[in-house]
Amino acid sequence: MIIDSQFTPAPGLSNRHVQTLLPNLVFRIPKIQLRRERIELPDGDYIDADWTMGKFGPIVIVLHGLEGSINSRYAARMMHDIHAMGWRGFLPHFRGCSGEPNRRSIGYHSGFTSDLEYLSETLKKREPGTQLAVVGYSLGGNVILKWLGESPHSGRIVTAVAVSVPFDLADASRVIETGVSQIYKWSLLGRMRRSTLRKFRQVTPPFKLPDIRRIRTFREFDDKLTAPLHGFKDADDYYNKCSSRHYLKNIRIPTLVLHSEDDPFMSPASIPRESELSGSVRLELSRKGGHVGFVGGTFLRPQLWLGPRICRHLHEYLGA
Repeated sequence: MIIDSQFTPAPGLSNRHVQTLLPNLVFRIPKIQLRRERIELPDGDYIDADWTMGKFGPIVIVLHGLEGSINSRYAARMMHDIHAMGWRGFLPHFRGCSGEPNRRSIGYHSGFTSDLEYLSETLKKREPGTQLAVVGYSLGGNVILKWLGESPHSGRIVTAVAVSVPFDLADASRVIETGVSQIYKWSLLGRMRRSTLRKFRQVTPPFKLPDIRRIRTFREFDDKLTAPLHGFKDADDYYNKCSSRHYLKNIRIPTLVLHSEDDPFMSPASIPRESELSGSVRLELSRKGGHVGFVGGTFLRPQLWLGPRICRHLHEYLGA
């Protein structure tokens, strides 16, 4: 179902870019003690995952966004909140995002669900009686929704939350090329180019690479690198097969999706209609909020709304 969100932006701070940037500029990064585990993958690659320090209780898997990591403020805050609730946080970095290049020429992308499948299976085998939940932001949210809709094993997860999801990847690739949204494009694209160059200094590419420094758009990056590296014909084939919008009807576990109509990473046209959702999906839609923003409170005392809302949902299914 689609319902109106209870989020109200702080007066004077409702602009979508202000909402998007404020959480990264005003609010401190909470300090939390973590331990790192390297998990070997069946294809010879690896995942570096960070754990909160609890030994018992439900496990909440946190998936970061494009070029994110445990150092992304939204991810660090979520891990802090999970620990404070008495649960265990588990943040697996997408391949190549933990601070060093991964071993294989493939990396990750918006529809790369095989690692989430393997990690959830691994955690369930280790602790068959432990409840698992998953929370994902932006690209990570798209991965979660696609996986929930395509995997017969997604029932090993009790519940899921996805935030600011690019439901339609083609739409997102267009919108981020326009207006003020280009500031996010240049920041993210710069990181993508640098991480790709760093990896292919150590890993032999499977084909002759384009001049990565000259790539100027997401579509060009996806057409020349993401698609051929991961078995897609081109960017359009990748966008079509990996947009989570196509998988929402098949989701069978309780799933909360938090999204804002003014998200600067995509247009309102990308937001799914109610007829595209299964009965297990609750899409809470706000008019304002930006991209992974949702700053409420007052102008002088802004407050983060996102973390408490996610924790209320998790508490409903995981308990105290």
